[in-house]
Amino acid sequence: MTDHPGRIAVKGELDRLIAEFFRAVSFEEGATPPYENIHGLFIETGLLVKNTTSTPEISTVSQFIEPRQGMVRSGDLTRSNEVELCESTEIFGNVAHRFNSYAKSGTMKGVPFTARGMISTQFVQTPSGWKISAMAWDDERTGLSIPEQYDPALSDSS
Repeated sequence: MTDHPGRIAVKGELDRLIAEFFRAVSFEEGATPPYENIHGLFIETGLLVKNTTSTPEISTVSQFIEPRQGMVRSGDLTRSNEVELCESTEIFGNVAHRFNSYAKSGTMKGVPFTARGMISTQFVQTPSGWKISAMAWDDERTGLSIPEQYDPALSDSS
């Protein structure tokens, strides 16, 4: 696919949506995460699917935000940072898909944590601009690693 101005603009908008999502779920100790900003990134019926166990946890945006806000309010989750590592984005007309690796870290109940994984995000063009329609992710674990082309540590050394 050639990079023409329209595609470059759309790619920039999709990059912005993903960056805004990661900003909304990231915060330093003593700060309040801007979880409410997630609503504007998704279509009204958008879904978030945590698929890290044998049964997917499927949530609306509100269902995704509520337990996280509760963990912050209770003092259980005191810091969180999520970043995109590598991505591949495909755009066709009014639909797009992004497959990306990510890393997360934070502190839960006083214990630091880190993880990495892959996210599959679908986007749709709406009358009010591009929005996320669905996001699904899984994390690395024994026997499941980020593919080499999405792992900056491996791709930088080759």
